[in-house]
Amino acid sequence: MNKIILIGNLTRDPELRTTPNGVSVCDFTIAVNDRRGRSQQQGGNGQDSAQFFRVTVWRQLGETCQKYLAKGRKVFVSGPLTARTYQANDGTTRVSLEVTADDVEFLTSRAESEAMGGYSAPAAPSVTAQSSGFTAVETDELPF
Repeated sequence: MNKIILIGNLTRDPELRTTPNGVSVCDFTIAVNDRRGRSQQQGGNGQDSAQFFRVTVWRQLGETCQKYLAKGRKVFVSGPLTARTYQANDGTTRVSLEVTADDVEFLTSRAESEAMGGYSAPAAPSVTAQSSGFTAVETDELPF
């Protein structure tokens, strides 16, 4: 089984594109802090190290990510991990860690999101008990 679970912050705004077949695909990168980096790798000097993961999200979930996520937002991502090698501009071979997300959860609260970039979810329509065909019942009247 190949599945990784990550919590990190977006390093850039998500980019949405469409395949020639009309399928939506969203790409973004997250930085995941390595708590061990503070004490073991840097000799305890208090600096965090980070790992960077490219994330690809398909179809409706990808469209939702593009609509509501932005640079700096914290997300939970899970899915299979792939390591891809590529030639950098300087001629060196590098490795990119990529996740094809099966699940993405937004972890930045609404208040934090509004302070960071003005996220506001669409207002839900107001539904009253009378307009939906239900009768309001006091909790004291319930038999359980």
